[in-house]
Amino acid sequence: MVIIGVDTGGTFTDFVYKKGKEWGVLKVLSTPDNPARAVLKGLKIIAGEEEKNIVHGTTVATNAVLEKKGAKTAFVTNKGFEDILIIGRQNREELYNLHYRKRPPLVPSELSFGLNCRVSAKGEIVQELELEEVEKLSEELKEKGVESVAVSFLFSFLNPEHEELVEKVLKEKGFFVSISSRIVPEFREYERASTTVINAFVMPKMKSYVSFLKENLGKKDKFRIMQSNGGVISAETVMEQPVRTILSGPAGGVAGAWKIGKLAGYEKLITFDMGGTSTDVSLIDGRPIVTTEAKIEGYPIKVPVIDIHTVGAGGGSIARVDAGGALTVGPESAGADPGPICYDRGGDRITITDANLFLGRLIPHRFLGGKMKLNDKKLLPFFEEMARKLKLTPLELAEGILEVANTKMEKAIRAISIERGYDPKDFSLFSFGGAGGLHAAYLAALLGIPRVIVPSNPGTLSALGMVLSDIVRDYSLTVMLSGKAFKKENLEKFFKVLEEKAREELNVEGIPEEKQKLERYVDLRYKGQSFEITVPFSDNFVETFHREHERLYGYAHRGRPIELVNVRVRAIGETEKPEIKRAETFSERIPEGALLEVKKVHFEGRWLDTPVYDREKLLPGNRIDGAAIIVEYSSTVVIPPFAKAFVDEFRNLVIEV
Repeated sequence: MVIIGVDTGGTFTDFVYKKGKEWGVLKVLSTPDNPARAVLKGLKIIAGEEEKNIVHGTTVATNAVLEKKGAKTAFVTNKGFEDILIIGRQNREELYNLHYRKRPPLVPSELSFGLNCRVSAKGEIVQELELEEVEKLSEELKEKGVESVAVSFLFSFLNPEHEELVEKVLKEKGFFVSISSRIVPEFREYERASTTVINAFVMPKMKSYVSFLKENLGKKDKFRIMQSNGGVISAETVMEQPVRTILSGPAGGVAGAWKIGKLAGYEKLITFDMGGTSTDVSLIDGRPIVTTEAKIEGYPIKVPVIDIHTVGAGGGSIARVDAGGALTVGPESAGADPGPICYDRGGDRITITDANLFLGRLIPHRFLGGKMKLNDKKLLPFFEEMARKLKLTPLELAEGILEVANTKMEKAIRAISIERGYDPKDFSLFSFGGAGGLHAAYLAALLGIPRVIVPSNPGTLSALGMVLSDIVRDYSLTVMLSGKAFKKENLEKFFKVLEEKAREELNVEGIPEEKQKLERYVDLRYKGQSFEITVPFSDNFVETFHREHERLYGYAHRGRPIELVNVRVRAIGETEKPEIKRAETFSERIPEGALLEVKKVHFEGRWLDTPVYDREKLLPGNRIDGAAIIVEYSSTVVIPPFAKAFVDEFRNLVIEV
């Protein structure tokens, strides 16, 4: 059986596979009109008709929300609460923007419907739901051309009876239906409704995409999908709960960085994933940090996702002069088509990739292992034209573009580290993505991070992370207990309900009992606060909460009453994973053939003779002083003059800054 990880990106679709004892990588240009075409093309090249075990990270749900190209969706709630999605929360995201306008919800007000029913805050039915009213609603939805329906009633997490009745009737009438008691059985009606609406909005598209892929795979092929919490789930679950895949690609990268970093002895990591369109950063302190407060395009998603911060600076990000005459980079990207100018596909706007090539940091005839040649001869007229506008030389412009991009990415790393009480000096920067190695050493220097770790094939690490991930399912329940009710037997009964469901679903996934692991968490807050902190459940979970509050906010109120809001269970099903071998022999001497050429590369205002090495030929123990360029199939790594590097026992390149 061939084990394959597939990650669909904006520019390339990446594949990591293990065939027999050999690992391999493949990059195929993405097909944005139908991402499945690139996936199937790669699978055919790698395995043909052989039996496959596939884990796939997809951007279908993400793009549907970003581009507003989901299904025509209706929202159903209690009568009088139809405007939940429009009202949302009062907090204004851009405080000093005088022209700020709230984003319109994914469901317009004319497709928001209220039904006469009510469940109390104790889960008791106060007003019954009449079947005739649901039947009448279904007729109206048909008349309006609705395809998918999100149902979110007040307190349905305590009693889902009404939601399940609406689901049954509407499914029989041919609608796609998402109910909040199944997607997010927690309090906070706006966030729960928003998450359910996103699920309904992307469900038809995701169902169609996953079904198309399954139909084109062999009958014996296993097919799972990466989800945003760093674990994988079955394709069947994804078709019902696609909201769980909203950040699945970036989550694969963080999962891969965590596993490989841990193997190499690094427990504290800041991950830096720079691709063609954007850069994703995340922090790992022993394990990836998971949040239930994520947003996409300003819409809350209450399902657990790895805490990832994204900025619009990737290899394809476009440089331009703004209205005030300043140089800016991104968020607009040249994508895969036409791509940067140097791709020679008709692109006519300078990108970060073009700037790196102009400075000699990308080797035109060695891009993608020589399978795709970059045209560096086309660049000069474009750089001269923009440089004239800014009164710079073309070389100063190229360096300026990279400095602006680095500043954007530095700001993103500060947001997930310094702004949350972590010192970057205590961490290592784990760099991956096709463009990450070109910028990582500079970012580490800006932030005082002592070292950069670049794994083998960094351009395809997200796909590798998917192959190394376990099945993960998250379960939650709002319980709202005050300090006096924190008795173990009280909490035990809630955990038992979630754990029974978790084991049942892991059994369906085919995970034997000895490979099942359940973790318990609780959401706590001081009485009167509006937001919670999630901490592992243990005998001293209250003290853990005080310490975490102090780390995040600088203080703790140990004498103040505490509320326990939600209980959570994370179910992990260990999957079979291919082994990553440790090297047994080391050599400081760089082997013959590893040095490919010496070329002029521009660093800090001057051209330096810079050796170019083939990473495939470097051995564990090899040491390289900067300046140097290291090329491989999926990425290029720049070691600036101020840094030096060595290859460790797992063939990671460790750059000391």
